[in-house]
Amino acid sequence: MEKKVSGKALLPFGVFVGVYLITGIVLNAKGVEMAFYQLPAPVAAMLGVVVAFVLFKGSINEKMEVFLRGCGHVDVMTMCFIYLFAGAFTTVSSEMGGVDAVVNLGMSVIPPQFVAAGVFVISGFIGLATGTSVGTVVAVTPIAIGLAEAGGLNVYLVVAATICGAMFGDNLSVISDTTIAATRTQGVEMRDKFRANFAIALPAAVITIVVLLIWGRPEVVPEAAEYSFNFVKVLPYLFVLVASLVGLNVFLVLTGGIVFSGVIGIVFGSFSVLEFANHVYTGFTGMFEIFLLSMLMGGLATMVQEEGGIEWVLQKVKKVIKNKNTAELGIVTMASLADIATANNTVSILITGNVAKEISEEYGVEPKRTASLLDLFSCVFQGVLPYSAQILFACALLTDLNSPFQVISLCWYQLIVAVIAVISIFTAGKLRKSKA
Repeated sequence: MEKKVSGKALLPFGVFVGVYLITGIVLNAKGVEMAFYQLPAPVAAMLGVVVAFVLFKGSINEKMEVFLRGCGHVDVMTMCFIYLFAGAFTTVSSEMGGVDAVVNLGMSVIPPQFVAAGVFVISGFIGLATGTSVGTVVAVTPIAIGLAEAGGLNVYLVVAATICGAMFGDNLSVISDTTIAATRTQGVEMRDKFRANFAIALPAAVITIVVLLIWGRPEVVPEAAEYSFNFVKVLPYLFVLVASLVGLNVFLVLTGGIVFSGVIGIVFGSFSVLEFANHVYTGFTGMFEIFLLSMLMGGLATMVQEEGGIEWVLQKVKKVIKNKNTAELGIVTMASLADIATANNTVSILITGNVAKEISEEYGVEPKRTASLLDLFSCVFQGVLPYSAQILFACALLTDLNSPFQVISLCWYQLIVAVIAVISIFTAGKLRKSKA
């Protein structure tokens, strides 16, 4: 059967991205705080769905059948329920004091003269353990500012190190929504994607730490402070990390993490059994937006694919893509542009995931490699956009900041990891040619 090919079928996607982007730009110009997060993404996505129903051929029942088939696809549903479990784990662990324990543990073992590099490491671990870069920035930035001021450090540099560490940890975290989206859209195991990312992210992190050790030393070494923490409260994060890497089913891992954190919270009096249940539910509801967005995007993507939109993109892309190297560059470019447009790394992966999968299958790019590139570059740009939540939250705490670029210009990790990733594309191509 001849496949449908239609550039017009992409219009619903254009409406979604356009409404989301234009709304953010207009509100930002008016000085509204968190401008790009005032319009809920699912509402913008729903507008795209309405356009698809109006534009595409067929009866309402036929279009609804296609839409619901996409919403209820096994990969979409799996992704959505992982979001729920990850949200519950993050909330319960935070409520029992896990985040504070991790921060204080890090600060108690890092020498004061290495504050900038230490903040990067702490943020990286919290992002890795909790799966949220925004949450990490919110938790660590106030502490980082206080340490920078006490040590005579460049406050902007320390805040930038916090953002960099958060993006590093979030990118590698097995419970991050970006990891979940990248792995599910490409059909790969989380541990495989972790290993692919690790080979790029770790060298970038090491280089960043070295740079911070050289240029981030304080003029006056502050006195060491005492930080109290309970190591037991760190254990659930270690359990989730280790269990995920050894290959346990993600639902077993997250369920175990939730129960582990719950037991610790109840034993240490952080909350009662009933409060524990409510924290689990709060974690569920906290993921409602991304849950709903994933369903809507799954349905919309299926409608666009049925109408020939994905095939149209593939045919256009194939005119530029000549081999495996250019295929990977194409995937990187799509993920980057989508994140620039939406200021949401998870949304950008959901938008580009299907097309990226088609390209990788056509040109022999390993699914774990595709998932890695999607996650890497959506996080790279998310960590440097002046209108991203991470930058906005961090800069909001800096009272004397004139421009977010005072912080963004010091976000070295994002630049370093992007350079290493691009180099890996070309060096991998040369290795393939030499072996051939």
